[in-house]
Amino acid sequence: MRARLLDALDGLAGRRTVVIGDIAADEFLYGRVARVSREAPVLILEYDTTHTVPGGAGNAANNVAALGGRAMLFGCVGRDQQGVRLIEALESAGVDARGVVRVRDHSTTTKTRVLAGGIHSAKQQVVRIDRQGDVVPGRIVQAAWGQRLDVALRSCDAVLISDYGGGLVTPALVRHVKARLRARKPQAVPVLVDSRYDLARYQGLTASTPNESEVEAMLGVHIGQDRKALERAGRTVLERTGMAAVIVTRGSHGMALFQLDRPTVHLPIFGSDEIADVTGAGDTVIATVTQALASGATTEEAAHLANYAGGLVVMKRGTATVSCDELRVAIEGDR
Repeated sequence: MRARLLDALDGLAGRRTVVIGDIAADEFLYGRVARVSREAPVLILEYDTTHTVPGGAGNAANNVAALGGRAMLFGCVGRDQQGVRLIEALESAGVDARGVVRVRDHSTTTKTRVLAGGIHSAKQQVVRIDRQGDVVPGRIVQAAWGQRLDVALRSCDAVLISDYGGGLVTPALVRHVKARLRARKPQAVPVLVDSRYDLARYQGLTASTPNESEVEAMLGVHIGQDRKALERAGRTVLERTGMAAVIVTRGSHGMALFQLDRPTVHLPIFGSDEIADVTGAGDTVIATVTQALASGATTEEAAHLANYAGGLVVMKRGTATVSCDELRVAIEGDR
C-alpha cells in the first residue's frame, strides 16, 4: 500500500477540479493577555494582528491547489472587506476565483476566532464570533456565472461540492452538474459532496465524507465506541444516498470507508491523537479524496491518502492545507 500511495501522489499535480459551494471568511484575531478587567471577571487582550483565510468551499479549493491541483472555484462573497480579502487570498494561493461572484448588498459569512496567549505560550482560542452572511438565491448566483461553470465542467477531472447550508448548493444544481458531465464524454468524472446539514438530499454521487456527528444527526443514532453501531450507520448512509462510497471521519478514531459489496475499511488516525485544531479538517479530507480519484487512484487508496492528510492538518493551527511533499514524508516515515 505504501508504494501504491506514493505512486498515487505523483498523479495529483495538474488535475483540474471544479469546486462549488458556500464560501466563508475564517478570521483569526490574535492578542496577548494583559490583565483581568476591573469591569468584569474577563481577560483584557492587547490586540496583535488579524489573519483572514478562505473557509468552507474556499478552504477546499485552497487544499486542492496545495496538492498541486488546478482549482476552479464557484461561489459568492459580498462586496465587503471580508470578500475583498477572500478573493486576494484565493488568488495568491493559486485558485482560479473567476467563478466567485461578488454580490452587491451581500455580507460575507465570517467566523472570527479570538486567540490569546502569553509571550512564551501558544495562542489558544477563547471565543468564536459567527456573522452569518445574507442568503443569496442560488439562481441569482448561477445566472451571474453565465456559461463559465458549464465551460469548466467540459474539461475538469473532478467536481467537489461543498454545502455548508448557505443556500447556494441544491439538488437541482447537482443534477445540472451531473447532466453536463454525462453529455461531455462517456468516462465517469468523480463528483463528491460534503454536506454539513443535509447529506440525504444528494443521491448517486461518487463519494461523500461526513463526520461521525453528522452521521449521528442524520440517522438519529449514537455511535461512540460501538463498532457495530458504526457499521450499521455507515451501511445505512450508503443505502439512503446511493453513493458509491461513504467515508466517515471520526476525529481521533480515524476513518471508516464504506462501499457496496465490500468489507468496511477502518483506518486509525495518522500521527498523534493529541489534536491541535480541527478547523477545516473536513475540507482537507474531501479535497484529498477528490484529487486522488481524479488521478485514477482507487477509493481505498484515496481514503488512505486523506487519512494521512487529515492527521497532518489537525496538528496545524487555524484553517490550513497539506502539500504533496508533506504527504510523501508522512507516508515514507509511517511504520
